[in-house]
Amino acid sequence: MELRDKAVLITGGKRIGAAVASELARRGMHVAVAYNRSRDEADDVVADVQRVARTGAAFQANLSNAEDCRTLVARAAETLGRLDVLLNMASVYSARSLEETDEAAWEAALNVDLRAAFLCARAAVPHMRAAGGGRIVNFSDWIAASGRPRYPGYLAYYVAKRGVIGLTEALALELASSHILVNAIAPGPILPPAGSSAEEMAAVEAATPLGRWGGEVEIVKAVTFRLESDFVTGETIRVDGGRHVK
Repeated sequence: MELRDKAVLITGGKRIGAAVASELARRGMHVAVAYNRSRDEADDVVADVQRVARTGAAFQANLSNAEDCRTLVARAAETLGRLDVLLNMASVYSARSLEETDEAAWEAALNVDLRAAFLCARAAVPHMRAAGGGRIVNFSDWIAASGRPRYPGYLAYYVAKRGVIGLTEALALELASSHILVNAIAPGPILPPAGSSAEEMAAVEAATPLGRWGGEVEIVKAVTFRLESDFVTGETIRVDGGRHVK
């Protein structure tokens, strides 16, 4: 798909999402980002988009709320004039023991990581069909893509991210005839979590066959490949420096 003058909605405009938004704007796309509490970061993304003479917009949305998901997509399409691409990047990631994973914690992870991806995709499809096709890229996790949990304390997160892979495959089949390609990206060690110690970062590097953190650019590359390809759908690609083979 040619990206210039197309429109993209990104759920989650911080850190990696901000880097993706800036690159897609540089390639000629109009960009809308969704945020929950990070208004300043979302405004920075919009400013970056506008600096390259593209339309940029930021919308507040609580993606655990179904109506917010639908409203977000409608506002993005109206503001940008169309909607060709949806990047489901928003995620809830926190460690909880089984005993701490009550109904509220379970729903918090599943609602944002899995249900919101479905609801936003469902709302985006009519706009993509009107444009003659489109792209949906969901975000899973390298551990979920590897098919087995590795770290205790992430029960709801792991289940949600495995579900994202299933959602991606099923949507790809449902939407192929509409020329809407659906794929997933499963990041590994891209950026250290905030507050990581030098020892923690070094441990991740030692466990990664390529011996380093990937950086935002590796996700940017993966996203642009998924958007520009016209013959890849229903796939999940791990961007993990080889973690899954060690």
